[in-house]
Amino acid sequence: MNATHTPHASSAKYAWAGGLRIFAAVMLALAGVLGILRGISAIAEDEVFVTTRNYVFQFDLTGWGWVHLGLGIVAVLVSFGLFTAATWARYSGIGIAALVIIANFLSLPYYPWWSVIVIAMSGFIIWALCVDRGEDTGVGR
Repeated sequence: MNATHTPHASSAKYAWAGGLRIFAAVMLALAGVLGILRGISAIAEDEVFVTTRNYVFQFDLTGWGWVHLGLGIVAVLVSFGLFTAATWARYSGIGIAALVIIANFLSLPYYPWWSVIVIAMSGFIIWALCVDRGEDTGVGR
């Protein structure tokens, strides 16, 4: 039996894959901007952060600020590449989202609820970028 693909199913597949890429790009840009703002707040030693004693991964608040600021800037830059469907941006987006998860896990005691939200956002970004393959949309090769 010969399997044939209808143009309608093929175009729906392309729309689905392209939609996930745009979703990931928007979410990564949003996570990046929020990381930049969180980094600036931490560098300025804002009062919104909780101080925790006896934390294994204890790091200076200003140090965490620089980490989040740097990751946020890179995330925003990579999201621009995702909007153009660049393959390098897809792989970089997965990597930067993984680093954002690690950074937010390590800084969990300083800003717990927000860290959990950003970890979940980054998980959705990784999912969307892993599901969207460049060959599905016909771009990004």
